[in-house]
Amino acid sequence: MKQTVHDAIVIGSGPAGYTAAIYLGRAGYAPLVIAGALTPGGQLMNTTEVENFPGFPKAVLGPDLMNQMREQAEHFGAQIEYDDVVSVDLSGDIKRITTDGGEEYQTRAVVITTGSQYRKLEIPGEREFSGRGVSYCATCDGFFFKNKPIVVVGGGDSAMSDADFLTRFGSSVTLIHRRQGFRASKIMVDRAKANDKISFLLDSVVTRINGDGSGVTSLDVRNTATGQQSNIPANGVFVAIGFTPQTAFFNGQVDLDQDGYILVKGGSTKTSVPGVFAAGDVTDKIYRQAISAAGMGCRAALDAQEYLTSLDNR
Repeated sequence: MKQTVHDAIVIGSGPAGYTAAIYLGRAGYAPLVIAGALTPGGQLMNTTEVENFPGFPKAVLGPDLMNQMREQAEHFGAQIEYDDVVSVDLSGDIKRITTDGGEEYQTRAVVITTGSQYRKLEIPGEREFSGRGVSYCATCDGFFFKNKPIVVVGGGDSAMSDADFLTRFGSSVTLIHRRQGFRASKIMVDRAKANDKISFLLDSVVTRINGDGSGVTSLDVRNTATGQQSNIPANGVFVAIGFTPQTAFFNGQVDLDQDGYILVKGGSTKTSVPGVFAAGDVTDKIYRQAISAAGMGCRAALDAQEYLTSLDNR
């Protein structure tokens, strides 16, 4: 039996992927969205209140926002598959996509919205105590550290938001950052500084995570200015130091920058491969906002539509 050739496949989900699917669906292309097996919906599935997405003056829960986007995409004809892409063949007019479940899909256009994954500290103890005190998702795991000392590592918006959220559970929250200044926006820094349960340990890096059979017990910390070593008690360590784009499975078939983010041409979402487009955090390491990802997903869908029209007019 001849295999179906889709007009468009969206690899990934989140604000970029679901928005691309909405636009492609409304244009009549019935896109297939390969949304991921474990975290369909992207990083917002691990976020509590989203206060800066237009249209929600009283904020919206991240999972609720993603579920509404998914339902909207399905309403306009998108098909959602909950699987992970493990390899692709982007050569020629017909692209081939293989999933972890063993399915192979064919498509004329691809929109990549695979986002990024949590960056690790890569220090002794991190891997050993992952899931036993070391976490990368405050909203997922904060509950397990009620009345226990918590440390957040990082200096961006995510770190500030995590620290603020974790004060609901921890006996104390210490934010450790390698510099004096923060990457986070002023409003997020001000909010964290106004919270009496948050203390700051600046010009400092965690060098080792210590623990026993029950989990994490303390951290070894080095002051970057003086070199002084110290040990601080902690049962929960939440790492919020950025992300790594999920592009490894493309195996060099699209051009990437030195950090692994997909390069796009000018103000478009076109990659180095005709018929392949990218949107969201997989290509954006500056803004990294849900609304900018959604806007880029819209642009990717429009670029894909233009490409598909050009194929039909050959």
